[in-house]
Amino acid sequence: METVRFIIELLVVLAAIVMGTRSSGVGLGLWGGAGVAVLVFIMGLPVGSPPVDALLIVMAVIVASATMQVAGGIDWMVSIAAKLIAANPKRITFVAPLVSFLFAVGAGTSNILYPLLPVISDLSYRNGVRPSRPLSLSVVATGVALACSPVSAAMAAMVTLTAVGPYNFELIDIIKVTFPAALIGIVAAAFVVNKLGKEIENDPEIQAKIAAGVISAPGAGGQAAEVQVSVTKEGRNAAIIFFVGVAAIVVFGLWKGIRPLDAAGNPMAMTPMIEVIMLLVGTLILLICKPKMSEVPSTTVFKAGMVSAIALFGLAWLTDTFLSAHTDEIASGVGALVQQAPWIFALGVFLVCVLTTSQSTATRTVVPIGLAAGMAPALLSGMWAGAFAGIYLLPTNGSQIAAANFDTSGSTKLGTKLYDHSFFIPTLVLAVATLIPGAILGAILS
Repeated sequence: METVRFIIELLVVLAAIVMGTRSSGVGLGLWGGAGVAVLVFIMGLPVGSPPVDALLIVMAVIVASATMQVAGGIDWMVSIAAKLIAANPKRITFVAPLVSFLFAVGAGTSNILYPLLPVISDLSYRNGVRPSRPLSLSVVATGVALACSPVSAAMAAMVTLTAVGPYNFELIDIIKVTFPAALIGIVAAAFVVNKLGKEIENDPEIQAKIAAGVISAPGAGGQAAEVQVSVTKEGRNAAIIFFVGVAAIVVFGLWKGIRPLDAAGNPMAMTPMIEVIMLLVGTLILLICKPKMSEVPSTTVFKAGMVSAIALFGLAWLTDTFLSAHTDEIASGVGALVQQAPWIFALGVFLVCVLTTSQSTATRTVVPIGLAAGMAPALLSGMWAGAFAGIYLLPTNGSQIAAANFDTSGSTKLGTKLYDHSFFIPTLVLAVATLIPGAILGAILS
């Protein structure tokens, strides 16, 4: 009878996730809340804990990031990234994904990639490189970047799960695993992606466009695409303040001894530390750069961040309600399976990323299961990072659509099936190429 009840409750959780995925966006949060209601009012489970700490981190980061965006900070960051990419056009399949990754890590969002897409497309084509190669890997790399960013919503969700006892695996411990694993994965994936698709001179579709005069031949002259952003002194200052804040979070994470003390006389935990620093960053940007605060709620960063927060709220509450009631069963049943084959955990995160296109949702949904199953936080973190590529397995993400539209050569395709688009293989390759070093690093540090 208990087994039947467990299965029914699990089906409620899965049904809420599926319905939320079909609705997408804030619908994930709404269906998560509906699932909590079913488990509590109908199935009689004790209500779980909503992810308050994670939500507070996300809100603090969103406010600081959106304030920086209004001040022009993201535009300034994009202009710098574009210059770095343009400086190495022949190696663009390697340089563009790495630059996109690093700036997404610093900004805590993949949205920084959008203004770079036409630059990557144009520079690659002009230098005889098939545009789909750097475009596809750059898109996927920004997804993995959120597992390495101190200020991403996914990291906020992860920190609140692993930083508490008995794990005490804090922000900097996670980054020690995910950041080098992601760098290794991107470089390794670039070697594979650089061979995908026909060369421009051998591609009949591109050559037909050139013959018809629809596009120019590579290197045929004309002005290369430029980043269409407004770069200002205020934007530069806002970005610098934001990056100093990110650096401060890393420093406090590395050296506990320099943190303020809490009421118990212990070093302040990183969760409130991130919140305080990000709110301070936003205030300094407000005082120094004078952005119009009335525009903050209308920024892309604010809108995307709040959608992520709502989705995180509902689904994380749902999974906590279910897991809290069945910790022993999961630890004994799933635990043995995950301990024997840890890749099952990575597959779980990957699949939830595919279904929800949200790394923070996948984190709060699957990571508690891995922890309950007894996985070491270091090993778990290494596999968690690689699985983030999963949000691009299906050609439904905005950055994928934008990349295909900016590629005038037509080499970047969204496909007619679920597996024939330009991002499918780069997604799988980067996931595996990051997961392997991540698992090795995680095992060493466990």
